[in-house]
Amino acid sequence: MSHNGKLEGRQVLVLTTNYGTEQDELRQPVAVLRENGARVTVAAQKDEPIRTLVSDRSPGADVTPDTTLAEAEADGYDAVVVPGGTINADHLRADSDARRLVAAFAEEGKPVAAICHGPWLLVDSGLARDRELTSYPTLRPDLENAGGTWIDQEVVVDTAGEHPLITSRKPDDIDAFAAAIVRALEDSGKAA
Repeated sequence: MSHNGKLEGRQVLVLTTNYGTEQDELRQPVAVLRENGARVTVAAQKDEPIRTLVSDRSPGADVTPDTTLAEAEADGYDAVVVPGGTINADHLRADSDARRLVAAFAEEGKPVAAICHGPWLLVDSGLARDRELTSYPTLRPDLENAGGTWIDQEVVVDTAGEHPLITSRKPDDIDAFAAAIVRALEDSGKAA
């Protein structure tokens, strides 16, 4: 596969459960990051295929994880991405390893990106407080109750906190979401 090497040497960790992840929110950002030269590692709860869904209903493609959430560490990675899917996000927010990982990325000042229902993990990890962000519209009260400022736009990039926070609303926003992650990685690469 030909790619431009904008993100050569950059490493991205994707967090997911093994069932219910929105297919395109997992596969498309991974594809864009790889096309730009980044090395992407997909971490799931178990070392078995990730059964994705389309619109939370229809079976999607299976994706093979590279590691597990328990084995993954933030060290060595430049950003973390959290795809949505209602079932995935609801289980991920309750996973102590997923919470540990996003908190570690945040503490190290690295970009944290979440789309659709993925920002639920930000609520349960304390990362929504005092941040501007977006999500699937039904999560707005959860994010506001967690101290965030919810904005209805395809991608919200908040660089005012300790780490860049990139959020998007739904599958229609994936292109803008993936482009914002690429830009954040380019910017953090220049700063490094």
